[in-house]
Amino acid sequence: MALLENDTMTQIVKRPSSSAAPDPTRFPRAETDTSAPRNTLMAYRLKSSALESTLTRDVSSTLLHHVISFHHLCHFSPWLQILKTKDLSPEHNYLMGVHPHGILTFGAFCNFCTEATGFSKIFPGITPHLATLSWFFKIPLIREYIMAKGVCSVSEPTIDYLLSHGPGNLVGIVVGGVAEALQSVPNTTTLLLRKHKGFVRIALQRGAHLVPTFTFGENEVYDQVLFHKDSRTYKFQSYFRRTFGFYFCIFYGRGFSRDSNGLLPYPLPIVTVVGEPLPLPKIENPSQEMVDKYHTLYMDALCKLFDQHKTQHGCSETQKLIFL
Repeated sequence: MALLENDTMTQIVKRPSSSAAPDPTRFPRAETDTSAPRNTLMAYRLKSSALESTLTRDVSSTLLHHVISFHHLCHFSPWLQILKTKDLSPEHNYLMGVHPHGILTFGAFCNFCTEATGFSKIFPGITPHLATLSWFFKIPLIREYIMAKGVCSVSEPTIDYLLSHGPGNLVGIVVGGVAEALQSVPNTTTLLLRKHKGFVRIALQRGAHLVPTFTFGENEVYDQVLFHKDSRTYKFQSYFRRTFGFYFCIFYGRGFSRDSNGLLPYPLPIVTVVGEPLPLPKIENPSQEMVDKYHTLYMDALCKLFDQHKTQHGCSETQKLIFL
């Protein structure tokens, strides 16, 4: 851990040197995508230059998923994958918990909002929506872009609407939120979940199946500068949160050249494991006891999912999920 000017005020959490060289035998795609460093800039230019002529999910999202070659994002991260453990029937609607938040939720965006890893072929008949802060829908151009990608507001009316229509809709919620993003540093598995139960209540009200997911490598693709709670910067972060509804954080990854710093994620393994759906009854006004029951079942399912796959994706046998 390297300290900056004042070790009582600011610190930057660095990744261990071993994480720069993941085991290629765990990620078969690494053997075929040897052009990843050369195509990094191309992939980001393709992404940033995509033009949307319409705003509806059915038209522009399809264009962005299939015509604008988002599969080139895989050339940026040769180990970008989505791993299915169970089929998702198009006869149901699903509320998916996305863990961890990471800095930019890069893995969930690539896997659920693009065809970079072939979501439509892995889960045929399922229409994914990734929920984000309503504040982003107030910004011109950004609003149009994320709407075209199938991103929706994390507000309860929006999620309720999607889960009451269909079937075949899947709504992904990054349960830990921006508070978890501020704790996103390499080699951590701490999730803000124990007190976050609203998504379970919505799922019960609409009878949607809960789907646990965990993205291995999400916290490793960026480095973040952390501030002490007594520092002025941290206090400004808190003020910013109260004013705008979300935190800002200072982070960096790699640049366009191999040894430079920038805003591109480090080319490390990012594997999103989609767990088995947890069927829920439809209860219009669920009691708190009922919410607590299925929230506990969800946490147990998430722990089981993590434990079953952790050693294949860079975690030790003794590493556990920590719920706060």
